[in-house]
Amino acid sequence: QVQLVESGGGSVQAGESLRLSCKASGYTSTRNTVAWFRQAPGKEREGVAQIYTGGGGTYYADSVKGRFTISRDSAKTTVSLLMNSLKPEDTAMYYCAAYMDLVRPMDRLSPTAYTYWGQGTQVTVSS
Repeated sequence: QVQLVESGGGSVQAGESLRLSCKASGYTSTRNTVAWFRQAPGKEREGVAQIYTGGGGTYYADSVKGRFTISRDSAKTTVSLLMNSLKPEDTAMYYCAAYMDLVRPMDRLSPTAYTYWGQGTQVTVSS
């Protein structure tokens, strides 16, 4: 059974940085798609970044492009999200999610494309 555990959330001031990590266990392959989503109170879950651990290709939502960077470790079991220049509107619960293959391009940031989910880590950005 695949399990995902997020860490690294916290409270920061606008303009500061945070690094989130998503540690996976139970993978049967190193070629998986992992994405970060976020959900603020009263809002829908939003995909922010995605990586294919097989080839390393990445994709970002326009709202975070140029500020967030998604990466994987050499073992391909931990995916990180480096968040720079944080804004109050980035405040949300952040979740990592995984699919045990390559997600179709049109579904890269769609929550329904992912099978496994972590419990989430809170990010709060104050102005």
